[in-house]
Amino acid sequence: MDVIASSETASHPTPLSSESWYQAHAGIPTRCRVPAAVLANRLFQRDPFPVEIEWVREEYCEFFVMLSAIDSPSERAEAFHEAALGRFWAQQPAESQPTESRDRLKCSYISILRGWGHDSNGASGAVLKGWAEQRFGLRPIWHGHLLGPQESERDREYLAVRMKGYLQGIGMQFDLLYTYCQDELRRRYPGETHLTLYRGCFDPEQHISRQTEEGEVVEFNATSSFSTNREVAWEFGSTVWRVEVPMAKMLLIPGILPPQLLQGEQEVLVLGGNYLVQPLLY
Repeated sequence: MDVIASSETASHPTPLSSESWYQAHAGIPTRCRVPAAVLANRLFQRDPFPVEIEWVREEYCEFFVMLSAIDSPSERAEAFHEAALGRFWAQQPAESQPTESRDRLKCSYISILRGWGHDSNGASGAVLKGWAEQRFGLRPIWHGHLLGPQESERDREYLAVRMKGYLQGIGMQFDLLYTYCQDELRRRYPGETHLTLYRGCFDPEQHISRQTEEGEVVEFNATSSFSTNREVAWEFGSTVWRVEVPMAKMLLIPGILPPQLLQGEQEVLVLGGNYLVQPLLY
């Protein structure tokens, strides 16, 4: 596995290398059958394979069979959204269920995605990064500050907000979203394993990188936003990388949700780990 290091500065502690972090967390259970160190490895980017969150397809078998019978992508998007909300609230006590559809949206995966789009270092970002760590074991690196090996007060605040998302049951909706997204990728890109995406960044300390014989390898946060459009990526940073991203590590791609729910149609949410990147000159 690639060992990633970051130069120490006065304001940012040196994080554990990627290899050391995954060794230290090897005994923590996840919800997929693939070791976290394998998913985070640069080799997974080069030679990926399908990944499943345990129990999702089994528990919602009829739902995914129903989706497979719908030819229209827009109809599948509407069906997914309605089912994701309906199945979630059906499992909650009647007295705790919102009475209005707008209230359901406020306590749903959509509210988290909107919050992420507004500020990935806010409460929604903590929930998404925590979900990726809990389901796949992927390391959260940055949440408004570098998440260091020694827990600080800011780290504890991040962990508290992340746990609140678990208590609200949002993780189940993202389990469904990931599985649905993987099916949509296979429908739209049959036989393909990667998409070329672009990541723009103003703050290089949010990532951990090093030079290898292949080129620059960057360890991205547990979840990160990429763009399908090179020009759009430049709007988000003075550093832009072109990355061949395995489809197995995509949580959200453009066009798989009803268009009225979210903006930013060129955004792709990507799971973290080590990636070979190509720095771009504008």
